[in-house]
Amino acid sequence: MKVLNIHKREINQPKHEVAKLFNTLASENDMMLATDKWSPLILDKGLQVGSKGGHGPIKYSVTNYQEGDSITFRFDLKGFDGCHTFALTEITPDKTELSHVIDMTTSGAATIKWAVAIRWMHDAFMEDAFDKVENHFTEDKKHSNWNWWVRTLRKAMKPRKKQAEG
Repeated sequence: MKVLNIHKREINQPKHEVAKLFNTLASENDMMLATDKWSPLILDKGLQVGSKGGHGPIKYSVTNYQEGDSITFRFDLKGFDGCHTFALTEITPDKTELSHVIDMTTSGAATIKWAVAIRWMHDAFMEDAFDKVENHFTEDKKHSNWNWWVRTLRKAMKPRKKQAEG
């Protein structure tokens, strides 16, 4: 199945200010992703081409990195053939577009996983990330609500506590 999943958000800040957050991606102080709600992005060599890692069960490697501008990852997961890219684009001197694009083809069980769960979780993940970036620059805090399906999936995927043996 062909997948083109696009998220964009205008941030009322100059590109160089948003780039300061962008450059913390996958660090101990990640200012891009909502690591308080989602698994952090971990890369074995940090933000550089060839670095491998991912977040949660989703694995990929860095294929292109332009500091303060864009980063592209190639999926390293059976049935997911393609990339996803974060990018910053100057709209005006005081406005920047933050975007994330998945451009891939799924096959086999990956198509079902994407359609039933990953797409929904990914969409919520990206909106939470974009909220975090936007909220860094404003007092009027943005909060995207998860739909009922995302809440259900998160509850179903939450690790179960082991019962004490007696």
